[in-house]
Amino acid sequence: MVVGEVASSVDLLVIGGGPGGYAAALNASRLGRKVTLIENKSIGGTCLNVGCIPSKALIEIADLAYLDNTTNDLGVEISTKVDMAKIYGYLKNLVSELNNGVSFLLDSAEVDLITGTARFTRPNRVAVENPDGGVEHFEFRDAIVATGSSPVTLPNFPVDGESIVDSESLLFRNSLPEQLTLIGGGYIGVELATVFAKLGSRVVVVETEEQLLPGFSKNLSKKLEKGLRSLGVGICLGYEAISFDKNELLIENSSGSSSIPTEILGVVAGRRPNSEIVNITETGASLTPSGHVIVDPQRRATEHIFAIGDLTPGPALAHKATSEARVAADAACGIPNAFEPNCIPMVVFSDPQIVTVGIDPDLISSNEKDFISFRFPFSASSRAKTLRDDSGFVNIVADNEGTVVGFQALGKHVAELAGEAALAIETAATLEDLAVTIHAHPTMGETIAEASLGLSGAPLHFSDK
Repeated sequence: MVVGEVASSVDLLVIGGGPGGYAAALNASRLGRKVTLIENKSIGGTCLNVGCIPSKALIEIADLAYLDNTTNDLGVEISTKVDMAKIYGYLKNLVSELNNGVSFLLDSAEVDLITGTARFTRPNRVAVENPDGGVEHFEFRDAIVATGSSPVTLPNFPVDGESIVDSESLLFRNSLPEQLTLIGGGYIGVELATVFAKLGSRVVVVETEEQLLPGFSKNLSKKLEKGLRSLGVGICLGYEAISFDKNELLIENSSGSSSIPTEILGVVAGRRPNSEIVNITETGASLTPSGHVIVDPQRRATEHIFAIGDLTPGPALAHKATSEARVAADAACGIPNAFEPNCIPMVVFSDPQIVTVGIDPDLISSNEKDFISFRFPFSASSRAKTLRDDSGFVNIVADNEGTVVGFQALGKHVAELAGEAALAIETAATLEDLAVTIHAHPTMGETIAEASLGLSGAPLHFSDK
């Protein structure tokens, strides 16, 4: 052994302090393990610090800024002004408050926190580089790896933090770009397009696929496209971004090329797992061609190594990571458990919002459809009318025996319906279960009961005649 590489022994090592990592640490500590958590940046990971939390807070702020465009017909005149420096300060304070909350929980659970970047050097050993450049070595009994993902980079568009930015740095700008072009029309791109269009930027989205939100149904994509265009967002589908020079983005498709003037270029073309950063293959773990760690239902990559969150196949979502964290912690503690969800809710906080849970009939070929569905329009919802947005819908999907297997929704505040929809699918609720459950009036939740009644053949507030 090289002098200076004497390793400290730890019980359960968690690498990564995001939603998956800190949840795994808290769960394992509750089960009696002595936990050491290594995080190279800030507790809370991408989601809390530069992703889910600040982006959703910014969406709420953008909605407020956009009020002066939406209230004249109500007899209310509003004038709004955007101060990005104050917004930046608010977001930083919000993140700091939540950071402190998670740190308090970890401290209360007696989790040892180490700041540094961990890399596996042996199947049971990591080297941790501290912020000052020093290196410590740790040997462990078990490890749960939750190092998350990073923004995808594009060779022709190196991120410099100024004229070319990624999604993380775009959230914390203290000035509003006059012109913003986003490369990528996935959920990150459309959420950011919604935000900056409402704040006052001229926004264009460039997507190589022929629809926004690749992987979602074309029906949902087209309705979202209509909503974004109503906000003034330019949308270039089927185009590839070629180069960026002197505030001009060159794009092309099979018909030719064109240029888009832009002040800031946002590269939001997805995320990639941080499996190479942690050198997880040194443990004997295997990777998919996309770099995701192959795990069993217990999230086990090797006998003593578990991987969760964005590192593993499936949607890169914080709630998936948190659920996997409990499974991995249980398995590491010898408690039987498995990550085998019937559904994982997908929510896009655009305008309109989109929710899809379980089976979407628009994504299934006609010869595979052994289920029924009913779409309840918000034009028949009293609550949607009071919210002044009745253009959306909820769609309930059931099998031929009436068990709920899918749910889609589009419109204002539909993100809040995702929990009930997921619970219905996970518990194999029937259409009758949803229909006879008393929902408060007037709420958006009523639309789930209305759709269930419609699918049962007894619609109350809707007639197709």
